[in-house]
Formats: sequence, structure tokens, C-alpha cells
Amino acid sequence: MIPPLIVRRARELGLKILGVTDHHCVENVRAVQEVAEHHGITVLPGMEVQTREEVHIVCLFDDLEQALGWQEMIWSHLPALPNREEFFGAQYVVDSTGDYIRTNERLLQTSTDLSFEEVLALVAERGGLAIPAHVDRSRCSLFANLGMIPLGVKLDGVEISRNISPGEALQKFPALKGLGLVQSGDAHRLEEMTNCTRLRVEHLTVAELGWALRGENGRSVEVIGQR
Repeated sequence: MIPPLIVRRARELGLKILGVTDHHCVENVRAVQEVAEHHGITVLPGMEVQTREEVHIVCLFDDLEQALGWQEMIWSHLPALPNREEFFGAQYVVDSTGDYIRTNERLLQTSTDLSFEEVLALVAERGGLAIPAHVDRSRCSLFANLGMIPLGVKLDGVEISRNISPGEALQKFPALKGLGLVQSGDAHRLEEMTNCTRLRVEHLTVAELGWALRGENGRSVEVIGQR
């Protein structure tokens, strides 16, 4: 999953937009953006945040500076512990060619002390978009860990995994009715990247993505299956 290969795979799939959302880190976003800009692919900077309830939320921003500020804030809510490579693997930072720059030594594969509701609110305050990730999975997901969408929480949309269809997801989780769905966005390997979600938008921005998920202003999102 080095930048040139990510972008090459995106081109093979005909993708026009990517989100780079490493776990509690945005340090590899710029490298992917530098490659993608030469191929007409928009890369939204972001992060996958793990709440104190161990729910995963994809947080997207338009601007890398926004995302770097978000990273600084999130790191202040993580335990100040070193990474344990024997359990979690090394956390490499690379350049646009994929060459090694350095290793991030802090523990990232853990929970923040922020609640599900707090993460959603903080993302919105910073002009970002929060999408609960792989909500159908049996761990680190909205329904597995919280059992429901908390009262008073308004979601723009959610991500479902490749293991379930939109129809099956709605049948299993009726609370998803009316929410925009994206599918299989949590790619950890090149072969896991997909082109199964179609966005109808005028511009490739976080605001437009939010409108698409909510079905507003003529924008829409549709899970069309792997092509």
C-alpha cells in the first residue's frame, strides 16, 4: 500500500476520489496526494478514529492542514505509550515514491478517550465529515459495540463492508433506513480497493459528499457493486 501502487490501482478501477484514512495518523496523506494530482484523482485527507467504546469512525477533511490539526488533537486524547511492533507492526511514514522516511513510534492502534458522540461533534466543528466504518462487522463497529445509533445523534451516512449487501444491511439493521451507504471503503491491501460506490456530485469535496449521503441538492450516493 505505497502511494504509487495505491494510485495505480485507483486508475485501474476508474476511481476519481480516494480517502486516505490511516488509524489515528495522517502522516502518509501528502505522499498519496502528490502522486494522485498527476492523474486527476482527488485525495481527501482523513483518519480512522477509534472511540473509547472501540467504534471505528472514518473522518474526512478537504484540507491537509485541517487533517494535521485533527491529528494533533486526537494524539492529545491517546495514551502516551510507545508502539509495540511485535503486536501491531511497524508504523512507517513514506514519500511519494514509497521510500522510507521514518517510523512513527507512538502507540496508534488503541482507543482514544473520546466518545462516539464527541468524535462526531468535533469533526463537524472542524468542517469535516464523519462516517461510522464497517457497521455490520462483529467488532469495532457501531452496532456491535453500541448496539444502536445513540439517541439524538444525526448521521450523514455509514460504511458497510463487502460482506453484506445494502439490502441485507437494511434488513439486519433497520436503523440504517434513510441513511446514505458507501461500501468496502476500508481497504488495507491493494486487492481490497473497490469501485462499488458511485457518487453523483458537482465537486469532489467533503460538503458535496455530505450532500450525496443525505440525498440533498441533487446529489446522491449509490452502492452499485464491484465492477
